[in-house]
Amino acid sequence: MNGKTAAMTIQGWIKEKIFMGKTIPEYMKSMFTPFNVITGLFLAFGIPVCIWRFLAGLGATTNLSDTNPWGLWLGFDMFTGVAIATGGFVVGTAFYIFGARDYKPLVRPAVLTGFLGYFFAIVGLFFDLGRPWRIYYPFFVSLGTASVLFLVAEHLALYLMAQFVEILEPITEWLGLKKIRKIIGKLTVVAIIFGAVLVTGHQSALGAIYLIMPSRLHPLWYSTFIPFLFYISAIAGGIAMLVVESMISHKVFGHKVSHEDHEKFDRLTLGLGKAAAIALITYFGLKVIAIAHSRTWHYFNSTYGTIFLIELLGFVLFPIMVYYIAIVSGSAKLVRVASVITVIGIFFNRINISIVALNWDAPVRYTPRWSEYVVSLTLIVIAIWIFRFVVNRMPILYRLPEYEEEH
Repeated sequence: MNGKTAAMTIQGWIKEKIFMGKTIPEYMKSMFTPFNVITGLFLAFGIPVCIWRFLAGLGATTNLSDTNPWGLWLGFDMFTGVAIATGGFVVGTAFYIFGARDYKPLVRPAVLTGFLGYFFAIVGLFFDLGRPWRIYYPFFVSLGTASVLFLVAEHLALYLMAQFVEILEPITEWLGLKKIRKIIGKLTVVAIIFGAVLVTGHQSALGAIYLIMPSRLHPLWYSTFIPFLFYISAIAGGIAMLVVESMISHKVFGHKVSHEDHEKFDRLTLGLGKAAAIALITYFGLKVIAIAHSRTWHYFNSTYGTIFLIELLGFVLFPIMVYYIAIVSGSAKLVRVASVITVIGIFFNRINISIVALNWDAPVRYTPRWSEYVVSLTLIVIAIWIFRFVVNRMPILYRLPEYEEEH
């Protein structure tokens, strides 16, 4: 192959794989959509704010302090992000280990969503750390094996690597690397099993961090059950987020979904609704037991009590009822409504625990600075752009015929 032929081959590959068969002018023209323009303008503002955070430091760009060192970036980017990113673990375990073959169309979208959720949660952690360049210390310098934070850091890093192995399947298919694809296919089951163990550890460990804060976290949220509550709520949140993500994907990328998968969609959604309802019922029961165990009923007659009841009744009990009606009536639409409420409820719970109810009796309370909101929204927009880039090009919502026998 001479240099000219090689150059033409590379150009053809880029045109087909990156620009989706379009010329560069055609591709650039197709990018001018209302969504791209609005989010592009926001990124033009948000990315410099992200850079400013590292140049100016935490003190100049946030309202964090020694009294309130945890804020929006941990409460939203980390605690909420990893909680609603467990859909890949749930569906992957059901498909590969328990043989729920009907859920095959949801595996790759769930794994992609999970990978991006964990990846950007860790990226958000870089913004929150005072010395982000020392993020490798828990692994190579200061092995605090008795520390819950060490457990969280270790498990998050290992689980992200396990998810990367899982997401390599569609990447190698997209690149046409058939030999490597066979090797990755064999490693995927190992990664799923390994990841299932890690999820149990770090999701509960995120809650266990608060066990050392009995005087700082409000009694309505503080409980020795909090590791279990974090884990169970993450399962419910991950399943609910998968329903929400699949709903949006089928509307936006419906042309990439096979007719057969479209027909299955409502039935699979109902199945996910049943699983989410069981997880929420378990979570609700544990919350009630936790309150009974700690005997903190008297706090209900307060502002914090009102917030707690809104969280428990409005975002746990209410979606349970909606899930029940949806399952009895066979309504996939109601499952989606309940899932949206559940995802919002996970966010509400994590923000309550990490911001609202933390240092609840401190004289100076924390409220996020505008730049903290901008950074979080910037990371979300970038994640959406990457998700769309991958789904538009790689076999995420569909399967390439030449690899069907390997699934």
